[in-house]
Amino acid sequence: MRIVGGKFRGRAIRTPEGKTTRPTSDRTRESIFNVLAHADWAPSLEGARVIDAFAGSGALGFEAISRGAAFCLFVETESSARGCIRDNIETFQLFGCTRIHRRSAVDLGPKPAGVGAPFDVVFMDPPYAYNLVPPALEQLVRGAWITADALVIAETGAEEPAPETAGWTVLDERIYGAARVRFLRQTV
Repeated sequence: MRIVGGKFRGRAIRTPEGKTTRPTSDRTRESIFNVLAHADWAPSLEGARVIDAFAGSGALGFEAISRGAAFCLFVETESSARGCIRDNIETFQLFGCTRIHRRSAVDLGPKPAGVGAPFDVVFMDPPYAYNLVPPALEQLVRGAWITADALVIAETGAEEPAPETAGWTVLDERIYGAARVRFLRQTV
């Protein structure tokens, strides 16, 4: 697995061994970031504060930093995945602009003051078929983790029914192989 764009383009990302994580494919990541670069409703990644929820290898967060994000919070519970994220942070020398949060994205609680201002963009790639998107969205809002106009990019299985996203507007939806990606913003 490699970074597909930006200043780290072509550099390898270490991923956990085994089947405990399912990283977003290079092709899907490239497509997601192309949408973000060209959609009129998408915020600029330049200087953005990003959360990579259900981070796994951290590929989405590292891709965002490679493309100009100022800070990424990796939210992950699996110890081997956190180890890979730490190794990737060290490899890319990203100590000042990253942090690993050892919590479940469906049980975040209030945003600690130590992680700084609310976040602009959230990448959410939970395990398929567990309907984890709705409770994770609720936690982001309830815990004051995100700005009022934050963009959430949520990946689910292509065959799964759409998760209940009351209070959120689907700005775009794409299918990439086995993945369905929805771009969401809170309904005003």
